[in-house]
Amino acid sequence: MADFNAVGRRKTAVARVRLVPGKGDIIINKRELDDYFGLETLKMTVRQPLNLVNATGFDVMVNVVGGGLTGQAGAIRHGISRALCKANPELRSEIKRAGFLTRDPRMKERKKYGLKGARRAPQFSKR
Repeated sequence: MADFNAVGRRKTAVARVRLVPGKGDIIINKRELDDYFGLETLKMTVRQPLNLVNATGFDVMVNVVGGGLTGQAGAIRHGISRALCKANPELRSEIKRAGFLTRDPRMKERKKYGLKGARRAPQFSKR
């Protein structure tokens, strides 16, 4: 059994994911999943695709950069989902139905000139 590589993205976070045959460890930036993410919801987000298809025979090695913790968790989920599809193409429809293959396109809106932020206008003064 070979290893499967995929890239997952969300907002500004990019996760390079490697699935290798193993006993189910998840290593993120050379740290255990529990060490890297403190919140239980983020750990659950990362495990969602693996739990969906009962993929227990894989170790997951992740290198993730950019964004915040939530964006990174979403990027990792996206990458794991894509790698699972490479590992077993028959799982694709199930993973796609769960919405894990869709890249979340929402990004931070750029700041516009004349404004203090993307939409925040300077304070109005009558006098």
